Amino acid sequence: MARDLKLTRNIGIAAHIDAGKTTTTERILFYTGVSHKIGEVHDGASTMDWMEQEAERGITITSAATTCDWTFPKENAQPTADAQDYHFNIIDTPGHVDFTVEVNRSLRVLDGLVFLFSAVDGVEPQSETNWRLADNYKVPRIGFVNKMDRQGSNFLGVCQQVKDMLKSNAVPIVLNIGDEGDFKGIVDLVKNRAIVWHEDNYGSTFDVIEIPDDLKEEARKYRALLIEEVAGYDENLLEKFMEDEDSITEDEVHAALRAAVMDMAIIPMICGSSFKNKGVQFLLDAVCRYLPSPLDRDSVVGTNPDTDAEEKRKPSVKEPFSALAFKIATDPFVGRLAFFRAYSGRLDAGSYILNNRSGKKERISRIYQMHSNKQNAIDFIEAGDIGAAVGFKDIKTGDTMSDEKHPIVLESMDFPDPVIGIAVEPKTKADVDKMGMALAKLAEEDPTFTARTDEASGQTIISGMGELHLDIIVDRLKREFKVEVNQGQPQVEYKEAITQAADHREVYKKQSGGRGKFADIVFTVEPAEEGKVGLQFESIIKGGNVPKEFIPSIEKGFKLAMVNGPLAGYEIDAMKVTLKDGSYHDVDSDQLSFELAAKLGFKACAKAAKAVIMEPIMKLEVITPEENMGDIVGDLNRRRGQVSDMGDRAGAKTVKATVPLSEMFGYVTTLRTLSSGRATSTMEFSHYAETPSNISEEVIKAAKGE
Repeated sequence: MARDLKLTRNIGIAAHIDAGKTTTTERILFYTGVSHKIGEVHDGASTMDWMEQEAERGITITSAATTCDWTFPKENAQPTADAQDYHFNIIDTPGHVDFTVEVNRSLRVLDGLVFLFSAVDGVEPQSETNWRLADNYKVPRIGFVNKMDRQGSNFLGVCQQVKDMLKSNAVPIVLNIGDEGDFKGIVDLVKNRAIVWHEDNYGSTFDVIEIPDDLKEEARKYRALLIEEVAGYDENLLEKFMEDEDSITEDEVHAALRAAVMDMAIIPMICGSSFKNKGVQFLLDAVCRYLPSPLDRDSVVGTNPDTDAEEKRKPSVKEPFSALAFKIATDPFVGRLAFFRAYSGRLDAGSYILNNRSGKKERISRIYQMHSNKQNAIDFIEAGDIGAAVGFKDIKTGDTMSDEKHPIVLESMDFPDPVIGIAVEPKTKADVDKMGMALAKLAEEDPTFTARTDEASGQTIISGMGELHLDIIVDRLKREFKVEVNQGQPQVEYKEAITQAADHREVYKKQSGGRGKFADIVFTVEPAEEGKVGLQFESIIKGGNVPKEFIPSIEKGFKLAMVNGPLAGYEIDAMKVTLKDGSYHDVDSDQLSFELAAKLGFKACAKAAKAVIMEPIMKLEVITPEENMGDIVGDLNRRRGQVSDMGDRAGAKTVKATVPLSEMFGYVTTLRTLSSGRATSTMEFSHYAETPSNISEEVIKAAKGE
């Protein structure tokens, strides 16, 4: 059935690991009537964490989508006369740094975000990473400070951290009534009232009461700050505010706050305790009230692949169909599932679409609305909705699907390169083919996972974003694909780079009786321009010294040379080649000759171009008791780490540093030893940097098997 897009909300739930995202989603499913029993993460029974690995570890590994309906507004458990049914598409994302790709691709297609913070831990490292991703995709958001029942909780303190550390205008729109074990409700600063939830029915009902006497003064202060922020955003309210701030109505505050949220000028902050069933319904009301519908977002912008002209598609069923595939999953029952966001038009099950990357028509045999790992078949999907489809022969994350008569290419997504790899081999000969097929399927699902064959050793190397990422991959090989593998030690995914310009002439000549091989090229190789990736190839040959039909072969030769760098066989991310001159032989020259000349010429000039080994540098944050700080900093210095910041957080000290990944294997065990188990750390990829010469020599020797 067609829905009113004004009442649709496509939202995500994001946070640092263990802030309570999945627990919050479980409560949402309970209150909206989708599930009649609350699934708990610690019992391994949550609806959204459906993978066996998620249930065992108590963490989210893959983003899960679900849909539900919420009647708003409500008073207590009863809808009011003007209540309307809102439809939510919700994506619960992982918090662990190894699975940031899941957050990245989800944010690309969402209209709004509920950002969770722990009331005890506040802004944590992965909070900052996910916040930056949300900024990149310009996703409006609401802050929900969870775990108010925990010892050491501090709602206003976390609001201040969001302001200071995330450089965002966090404005509390509630105050907590009680904290830690006594947390029982909130003060609604917009409506100037208090809400206390009933514990005997999982917080399904609540009492609306007067603001407690001990909070009246604080409530007055923070309501005045809220009105001031809202009036500062909305010029129409500023005049009223200057004359008499009490004349600003509740509806005016809501309208201005909604506009400010969509403009990302204000982040409304709410508090609660999902585990104790408090605050989630108020959060759902805030999502309806403040976060945008698909109609509130700008028209999606893309490029016409035939004309390269910019095109826009409005979120309307009257526009030609366009959608973006943001996740590929393999389901044991329905096969390859492509999750997609429909931006315009309508798609019926059984109809055809154009995949603009492959240029091929694909028949969509079935369309589903997802509920975690369960599929509900639907007849069609319309603009503004999120669903999944089967029937694709060739689909990748980031592909644009469109009406075949009105092609459009939407902006895709950028994913980080893997930084850590392990060698794997099947335990039995029977598993060889099965392993190859399984790895191909896993690589199709996850853009940050790759599998390749090492040319020197013949081993299969699988690469990912961290040790946990690869652990999960190996576990999935065993459980889902029934492939047993032996695995080697983790190894760093180095890269190679060109650091200066070098000129070279390569003459490739082979005579073996009869027709021979001949190619002659003159070229300059140099570092790529800032921000460019891949090969920048330019030919400035004048005249017919090298026929035009051989130029693509020369470009292909340089591209192939980049796959296996000249020093240790590691990939080169970017470089620029300018083809200046050359010559050919009427009989002996062919495409293969020029391709080989390019490959050999690049290797020959690598020394003059000052090729170097690049290593992944990780961003590390350690939270430690003060007495262990000296030992931890000393250990980081021994690991070639560079400390960038030291600070305080929640009664402990923080150390931020950048450290080469090669020095960080086994760090968690060392950290436990140095701090008697009291310190914790988080680590994520930062950038690639040139490796010191002594380390480079070791890497090159190891690659050559010396």
